[in-house]
Amino acid sequence: MKKPIAILFFILLNIYNVAAQTEISTPYGNNKEAGNYKEVNGIKMYYEIYGSGKPLVLLHGNGGSIKGHGRRIEYFKNQFQVIAIDSRGHGKSVDTSNKQLNYNQMADDVSVLLDSLKIKDAYVWGQSDGGILGLLLAIHHPEKISKLAAFGANLFPGKKAIYDEIDKLVMDTLKATKDPHTKNLYTLLAYQPDIKDKDLQKIKCPVLVMSGDRDAIRLEHSIEIFNNIENSNLFVMPGATHFGSYEKTELFNLVLLSFFNEPFKKTSTVDIFKGKK
Repeated sequence: MKKPIAILFFILLNIYNVAAQTEISTPYGNNKEAGNYKEVNGIKMYYEIYGSGKPLVLLHGNGGSIKGHGRRIEYFKNQFQVIAIDSRGHGKSVDTSNKQLNYNQMADDVSVLLDSLKIKDAYVWGQSDGGILGLLLAIHHPEKISKLAAFGANLFPGKKAIYDEIDKLVMDTLKATKDPHTKNLYTLLAYQPDIKDKDLQKIKCPVLVMSGDRDAIRLEHSIEIFNNIENSNLFVMPGATHFGSYEKTELFNLVLLSFFNEPFKKTSTVDIFKGKK
């Protein structure tokens, strides 16, 4: 059988992980001085903490880890207390059960970890799967999040949310792979999540919905997320893919910092015309 091109997805992730660490002396993702483990829902969850101030939780994408946040941590640790987490089945987190990964379980893991660290009312940023976890946290654990930014998140799998070629890439790899870990990750992509519009409508904290204009996620799907969250803003990064936060780091950092540090606004053009501000 021809080797599926979906393996390219993980190659890209590794490239961006390496790029995120280039010219950075701190070994993010494997830092004995900042890293620690917590027993969470039957696993040993690995996390690293940097800086001080308002807590900012970083959640990586499918197949990723804290290592991919190197440049992001380097920048934001000067503004916030950054808590970077390796999700269940990823990075240095230890899960010996080998059970099928589940976004709801993974989001609950984050919630329990934050409880154990006595962290409430945090800012959260998530990339791809991390964005899904952020949405689930805002739905099921609203007390944990004061603001959420999600880049390239989707509500459900399949071609209505994801471009045809990406969906085919996922399904082809799932059929072809013999590796249990890869199979687990791609099963997660192929059959989850299952977030309804009515679930999004429960979210009350400010949310920044982020997407590349050439993302893996259909732009109309990101707009659906934006339209169903009452207190939301939408940012579409020009000339960017699903990995826009790595491709245009300065622009990404500027937008994210503005969202977290400035008062949330949703004033519309109609409001301005009607004299409302």
